[in-house]
Formats: sequence, C-alpha cells, structure tokens
Amino acid sequence: MDEILKLVPLEERIYRMRCVEAWSIVVPWIGYSFSTLANLVKPTAKAKYVAFQSYYDPKQMPLGRQAGIDLPYVEGLRLDEAMNPLTLLCVGMYGDTLPNPGWRSVRMIIPWKYGFKGIKSIVKVRFVKDQPPTTWNIANAHEYGFYSNVNPKVDHPRWSQASERRLGEFLRRPTLMFNGYGDQVASMYTGMDLKKYY
Repeated sequence: MDEILKLVPLEERIYRMRCVEAWSIVVPWIGYSFSTLANLVKPTAKAKYVAFQSYYDPKQMPLGRQAGIDLPYVEGLRLDEAMNPLTLLCVGMYGDTLPNPGWRSVRMIIPWKYGFKGIKSIVKVRFVKDQPPTTWNIANAHEYGFYSNVNPKVDHPRWSQASERRLGEFLRRPTLMFNGYGDQVASMYTGMDLKKYY
C-alpha cells in the first residue's frame, strides 16, 4: 500500500456516482489515474481487458458463504476503459486516504459506469486477452451486463433508469447518458449497440 501511495502525487477528483438502484451521490475521491499503474506494468499487445479481484479470506469472513454471490468479488474493464484518464485508482475520499493501515484498501472509480463496477479491496489485477468474468454478470447476466454504462434508455428489468434520486434531495432528476461524462468517454463506444452491450 505504501508503494501505491507514493507512485505519483495523489489528487482529489469530484465525481458523480450512479448506483444501478437509481440513486446517485457526488463524492470527492482521492487517488490517481489507473493508467499510471498500468503504464508501469506495460501490458503486452495481447492484453485487451483488465481483470480485478477483491480480497476474500473465508477464515476471516465466514459469512461470505451466505453472501448470495460468488466470492472473491471479480470485475473487469476493457483495456481502453481502464486507461481512460477518468478511471481512478482510489485510495481515499472526503479529504483523507483510507485509515487504519491494517484495513487500507484500493478501489476503482469509473464514473460513467454504475457503481458496482467500482470493485473495492483490490488484491489482484491481471491484464488478459479475453473478457473476464464479473461477479454480478455471473450472478444474473440478464440484469447486470459486462459494460454497465449509465444509460437512461436501458432500464433495469425491475425499475426505470430514466431518472435518479441524488442522496440528500427529495425530487428525482433525469439520468444523464454516461452519467454526464459522455464528452470524455462516448468515443470508446462508437458503433456499439449500447442496448445489446449494456
């Protein structure tokens, strides 16, 4: 963790975060672009995706067997998504790096995707050729696609994604395509059917 914290100066980024359950929040995250770490690794031309794995120790987390999902939690991004300047390797929030050295953890923040794509407690990162499995896609592919870009035109099977409720507000607001970050990310999906690749 100390090495990760010292790679480059940390920066604060204020990003909107949109949950797949139709609520949102604005958070000042602390970290740096994931591309900083990736460029040190220098993935080969064969790498098309990045696979992430969270920490899981059944001895320390005996209730994990009852989580309703397979553990450890796994997530993935296309390499170009991971290398986008907005993609943040996050080590803190609200002005502080994560406290308690024994429980410090690293997470991903991808502000144009639904929040569950932002895996927490990362212990393994792999650059891979094939699309990696992701926890929620394994659990229920019909509801949770690999891409999971915020898209007001693609509803969750059980609720509309056309609007959201920002925490702390009473009224709902329209959901923005790519959570409002389209200028920085839409070009990565040119020509893709975003209803098919949800």
